[in-house]
Amino acid sequence: MLTQLGKNARAAAAKLTTATTQQKNDALEAIAKALVENANFIIDKNNLDLENGKRAGLNAGLLDRLMLNEERIAGIADGCRQVAALDDPCGKVLDEVTRPNGLLIQKVSCPIGVIGIIYEARPNVTADAAALCLKSGNAVILRGGKEAIESNKAIADIMRVAIEGVGLPKDAIQLVEDTSRDSSVALMKMNEYLDCLIPRGSAGLIRAVVENSTVPVIETGSGNCHIYVDESADVDMAAKIIFNAKTQRISVCNACESLVIHSGIIDKALPAIKAELDKKNVLIKGDERARAVCPDIEEATEADFATEYLDYIISVKTVDSLDEAIEHINANSTGHSEAIITEDKKNAAEFMQRIDSSSVYHNASTRFTDGGEFGLGAEIGISTQKLHARGPMGLAQLTTTKYLIFGDGQIR
Repeated sequence: MLTQLGKNARAAAAKLTTATTQQKNDALEAIAKALVENANFIIDKNNLDLENGKRAGLNAGLLDRLMLNEERIAGIADGCRQVAALDDPCGKVLDEVTRPNGLLIQKVSCPIGVIGIIYEARPNVTADAAALCLKSGNAVILRGGKEAIESNKAIADIMRVAIEGVGLPKDAIQLVEDTSRDSSVALMKMNEYLDCLIPRGSAGLIRAVVENSTVPVIETGSGNCHIYVDESADVDMAAKIIFNAKTQRISVCNACESLVIHSGIIDKALPAIKAELDKKNVLIKGDERARAVCPDIEEATEADFATEYLDYIISVKTVDSLDEAIEHINANSTGHSEAIITEDKKNAAEFMQRIDSSSVYHNASTRFTDGGEFGLGAEIGISTQKLHARGPMGLAQLTTTKYLIFGDGQIR
């Protein structure tokens, strides 16, 4: 089964290399239109997944990731249209040189080829990933989790019909319908057909793919995102930013999970932050000094400082200096997104230089780490590795390069 998907994808990828920008844009517009027109059908299938998820005991955060409604489907369709409106990343001349022997050498962008994506209970990834791969000229094999299988099948089938209707190969988008662990492991070994593999989901999923795949992996990381409240922070600003970063949507990788607060401001800052978080009944777990300021918060363990909760829970660590804050964050971060709240520009600059994460903020919510918010359109994920791509991965990060060499009879 997977071997046939691989063969289909290779054939589709070969055809996509000659697809024009207009053809790809027409396909994306067709997908967007079809998703909206079939919203009720998608929602019916999504309700089956939600019912199964509730029976399986999925927590509120995972159910939120899983849930689709008309508004979210419209948002997915808009994401496809936004990708269509972006520049085609393929065929760009990135560098050019004429050598002394007369050879003209161009470095140009081109599709990676066939991309595999393994993800969990987020059916929006099915459409987002397919749209980005299509615009960047790549065929994609999607392998979602069992929690979203009915939603994923509905979305994938709709997209395949839509792109075939405008003359592109339907096998440019394929879904692995077998959600067993065996299919996931097999995908990780498909070097003959896959050019790269991108995992999106929990820390456990990402670790399993990184450790077991023989196909090159672009690692998209989990998000233990920190906000550091510096000694000179505007407390009101800090409270509002933290409330947004923690509670605006708890199930996403750019939500704040960990607070670090300078001891010189904690007496003033923590009660104000807690008052905001109490509006959403956020459980706060703090160290001894944090609990001395707010005795009714729970005691934190060392494990709490390294945990991505994806829930209404947050940890608090007290520090005595900027150095200590940076060291604590770098030791416990997943390399995703961190922020400093401070009025001290020197401290902000040092924090932003020394923090080893893909996105570092000054006086802003970590919730902005997103392809759309960065102007990239829909994203394939947030890369926390350092080779090839880092941070939100849009179209440019789904291409590679090759050299085109033009001569007039040169020999060596």
